[in-house]
Amino acid sequence: MAELVMCEIVDGIAAITLNRPDNGNALDSAMGRALITAVNEVISDKSVRTVMLTGSGKSFCVGGDIAEMRSANDLSVLMEAAISELHALIRMLKKLPIPVISALNGPIGGGGIGLALCADIVLAAESMKLRGGYSAIGLTPDLGASYLLAARAGAARAKEILLMNEPIGARQCLEWGIVNAVLPDAELHSEAWKHARRLASGASLSFGRIKHLVDGAATRSLDDHLTLEEGYMIASARSADGKEGVAAFMEKRRPYFTAK
Repeated sequence: MAELVMCEIVDGIAAITLNRPDNGNALDSAMGRALITAVNEVISDKSVRTVMLTGSGKSFCVGGDIAEMRSANDLSVLMEAAISELHALIRMLKKLPIPVISALNGPIGGGGIGLALCADIVLAAESMKLRGGYSAIGLTPDLGASYLLAARAGAARAKEILLMNEPIGARQCLEWGIVNAVLPDAELHSEAWKHARRLASGASLSFGRIKHLVDGAATRSLDDHLTLEEGYMIASARSADGKEGVAAFMEKRRPYFTAK
């Protein structure tokens, strides 16, 4: 039996691939557990400096597995167990102090939206389409889909997507700020790896602090934010990476960052 989730770690890059192509990479309970195992592997491997999420086949992730939902004796019991695990997964990914890239190789929907948009950089193939899907079957968003859509596209757009359930094409997603870039299908993975290699060779300590600053900016006062910026800048200036970055700039050479 093929692995539900493949995790390959190469040169500081952890490539995590959803691998149920015949089911649109739908999230069932087993895949959710496999994803958590993969992310825990990434967390425990200190060599990893960038994560890339993608899917096999023609879809990134169409959302929850409707067949598993239909076969459940009690849908609410299934959901309570599954969502608890999947929400832990989203928290883990969002809290990673290293950059996360999602390479959306095809349609996304339902919980696949949250998985796609919890990344720091979202790259989409031309063939990617986004569809809310939840209210069409009488359910409500999970995996942070409503939060992350609202954060990227605004509340009005998020409600339109989740209430109307109309497919939104990749170019429209780009215009609305849901994805960072749209690429020809044939170039998506090579471009995603190019981004990943660039980030993996970058200043990981700086990246982690930038993520924390930006992700929490909306919930802090300006005074609190300035205090945090000050502390991070001083800590960065003390670091080996900060000293190396300044030296490399002055010497007109590429810096060599060691995450120290």
